[in-house]
Amino acid sequence: MKKFILFALCACISLGMSAAKKNTKKNKSKQPVEVVDTVSVDTFSYFFGRANSNGLKGYLAQRMGIDTTYVADFLKGFEQMTLTEADKKEKARLAGIEIRQQVEQQVYPGASKQVNDSTDILNKTLFLKGFRDGFSGENATVSMDSTQKLVKKQMEYYHRVNMEKKYGANRIAGEEFLKANAKKDSVKVTPSGLQYKILTQGTGEIPTKEAKVKVNYEGHLIDGTEFDSSYKRNKPVTFPVAQVIAGWTEALCMMPVGSKWMLYVPQELAYKDKEQSKIPPFSCLIFTVELLEIEKEATKN
Repeated sequence: MKKFILFALCACISLGMSAAKKNTKKNKSKQPVEVVDTVSVDTFSYFFGRANSNGLKGYLAQRMGIDTTYVADFLKGFEQMTLTEADKKEKARLAGIEIRQQVEQQVYPGASKQVNDSTDILNKTLFLKGFRDGFSGENATVSMDSTQKLVKKQMEYYHRVNMEKKYGANRIAGEEFLKANAKKDSVKVTPSGLQYKILTQGTGEIPTKEAKVKVNYEGHLIDGTEFDSSYKRNKPVTFPVAQVIAGWTEALCMMPVGSKWMLYVPQELAYKDKEQSKIPPFSCLIFTVELLEIEKEATKN
């Protein structure tokens, strides 16, 4: 409403300024003309207010959902200076109607979609009852904190089920690949399930988790699809050892500087059920990693 009134006010002012500019242009070649009021301030005030009402009916109907056949009721409210207790009760009731519509049309469908990309999985009647009781405090046999914990735990379960349904084949393919790969003589397996093959064994210092390292690398999915390569960018990357996927952190803490290893990272030590750019959820990843150096902090004078 404030925006509407300001818009109307600005429109009137703009009209007035445009008219003034036109008059100025016309009068440039003439003698100065005496400017006089065309109407009294009272008359101007009335017509100025009237001009600002232009478009209000459309605003009430389109933006506020008010049936403009009830103009008399609107005017009655407009002329009333303060809210009575009855008005406050009615305002609260109308707010309840509006919130109910929002819950049915937006909140409930959104909640159902969060659970399973469907608007039919939840019991709508019980959802609405729970919403009502949560607000009113009725039937409060379970605290709101416990309620939120229950919902969070169940949402995590639904998420796992949905991700397994959509991307479980990636997990199975990764497990089969690693099982076969572990049988190769050149491949070593750590207790965590990380597999690696030494291409070049360096002789430099071995990083700790607290270190910052510079590496070159390239990454592939098990089907050979390349998803990243610092070699192709011709630019090594620098990062803290502890701030990468678990499989990298573990491997870097075993690699002497100058080493070049092939890493076979189980999805549990990579991105798990998260989709990461070109990497689908539950993907086993293959990396070639070359440890170039451990970055040392500059010595303070």
